[in-house]
Amino acid sequence: MRTGRGPDPDSADLSGGDTRRESFLDGMRLGAGPGAATFVLALAYGAAASIAGWGITVPLVFSMLAFSGSAQFTLLTTLTAGSAVAAVTAAVLINARYLVMSVALNDSLHGGRLSRAVQTQALADASFVVAHRGEGRFDIARLIGASVPQWLGWVGGTAVGLLTAPSPHLLHALGADVTFPAFFLVLALDELRKSRRAMVAAVLGASIAAALLFVTTPGNALLAATVAALIGAIHRPAQRGDRGGQP
Repeated sequence: MRTGRGPDPDSADLSGGDTRRESFLDGMRLGAGPGAATFVLALAYGAAASIAGWGITVPLVFSMLAFSGSAQFTLLTTLTAGSAVAAVTAAVLINARYLVMSVALNDSLHGGRLSRAVQTQALADASFVVAHRGEGRFDIARLIGASVPQWLGWVGGTAVGLLTAPSPHLLHALGADVTFPAFFLVLALDELRKSRRAMVAAVLGASIAAALLFVTTPGNALLAATVAALIGAIHRPAQRGDRGGQP
């Protein structure tokens, strides 16, 4: 019989399990809206992949395993307009943000290396925002829960787009052709309001891409535009030193 005054470990485990379950369900609820938008985005991707002649199996499996609209759209559009090297490089660079986001999640992950690696597979832009609890802490159960409807919407939308192959005119009428740029525009606007450096990088990147479109392919222009982000990263340490009063 337990006679100590401390909490019962079994009760604590059950309470923790209930909390994680509630966070997971809360994440699913909050991820339903982004999941619906993801479905429309995936519908456009599936249709574009079908028109590009990718077949059904490759883009569907790609959506199931990669679960990355930015990388998949970038690869699809850049492969059509440019070289394979530019396509792969652009897809990798546009998803490089997940390296920084993963570092931010590190202190909130649980378990060993394999378990932590599996948990980060649920990382998505909307889920990252939903799971943030402030002061650099994240609710991993909520992160995973928010990613579930988005993954289902992405895979399901890809399948519907591949099987129905709606015409570009229909997608244009429904506004599906602007869903992808509009999605990233919303994310970008939120960041631009917070940082002057981000505004400068965005304007510089857009200027580089626009200028290069006259002399090269869209894929190469997109790849070159990422230099703007690298310039912002190079200047960041110097600005930190200035704030700290260092010469």
